[in-house]
Amino acid sequence: MLSDALQKMLSEISDEQKMLENELLLPEVMNSPAKIRSLSERLSEIREPVEKFQQWNIAQSALAEAKLLLTDPEMKELAREEVDTNTILLEGIEKELHILLIPRDPNDNREAIIEIRPGAGGEESALFAGELMRAYFRFAEKEGIPIEIMDKNESEGGGIKEAIFEVHRSGAYGKFKFEGGVHRVQRIPATESQGRIHTSAVSVVVLPKVEEAEFVIEEKDIKVDVFRSSGPGGQSVNTTDSAVRITHIPTGTVVTCQDEKSQLKNKVKALSVLRSRLSAAETERKAKEAGEKRLAQIGSGDRSDKIRTYNFPQDRVTDHRLSGGQKNFSNISGIMAGNLLPIIEALREEESALFSNENL
Repeated sequence: MLSDALQKMLSEISDEQKMLENELLLPEVMNSPAKIRSLSERLSEIREPVEKFQQWNIAQSALAEAKLLLTDPEMKELAREEVDTNTILLEGIEKELHILLIPRDPNDNREAIIEIRPGAGGEESALFAGELMRAYFRFAEKEGIPIEIMDKNESEGGGIKEAIFEVHRSGAYGKFKFEGGVHRVQRIPATESQGRIHTSAVSVVVLPKVEEAEFVIEEKDIKVDVFRSSGPGGQSVNTTDSAVRITHIPTGTVVTCQDEKSQLKNKVKALSVLRSRLSAAETERKAKEAGEKRLAQIGSGDRSDKIRTYNFPQDRVTDHRLSGGQKNFSNISGIMAGNLLPIIEALREEESALFSNENL
């Protein structure tokens, strides 16, 4: 049963939805992309709990009407079925509402920037980095989410030395954030003649995209270098200085983008990545100072956190953040083909469970 406090909260959220929808129609708002984005993000946050609360009200009314009919001899059996059906329905809706009302990461509704780099393991690591990138692309395709490559540096063996791409959809960060960390792979490389299992690692960083107006980078704080784009082995693949390297002088953070033929486009992309990196670093610093539980329990997305192991000989993927680090998923080939949703949903449930008792 929803408490009176939760019903009041949901009623207030329903009123807020109507107010925001009306506000979006105001001329001064329609002429401001920033305001439209802000209002739309909030509407996206509250839409699902409002819809569930509407369903709850309908089921609650149906249950009350069915209970009144229990005293009617002719309608008693039908009424009992209605009572049972709506009681079960209400229990399910209430469970979903409790999860939906848990305070969420404020960045969940943002677009995402994802960086992938090979770690220990040489060329085998670079190959798996490429395979992991393709798994993310396939997952995004299944979800109908557009992806834009910002920078990709291929290795001579067909893998990648580094890849940076942007996921263009509100809510992308909430879907991909659990992928941040170290992914370890155990398998027999194609070049291994003795059939020995090798272990290598790939680092994934997932950042919420930050708009220019939200995090200002001063021109005096950056150094911009331009050079010719290069491919595998360092050979030049462009005849003009279109590649851009931006160094943030106060922190030493360096971002390189060379995927576009236009120097200006590469600079815009590099600044977007730099802005998101610096903002994420500041957010993480504040979270650590505050003893943020979400950061400690789920993981910061930092490349030092080993989050998952892909054991190909045993066809097993283990996520070390679930069920004491022992939660396994089978069908690696399916997972590498983009079937990541079961893992992501399990992590979402784990995150919800961590905070449900404390926040509600």
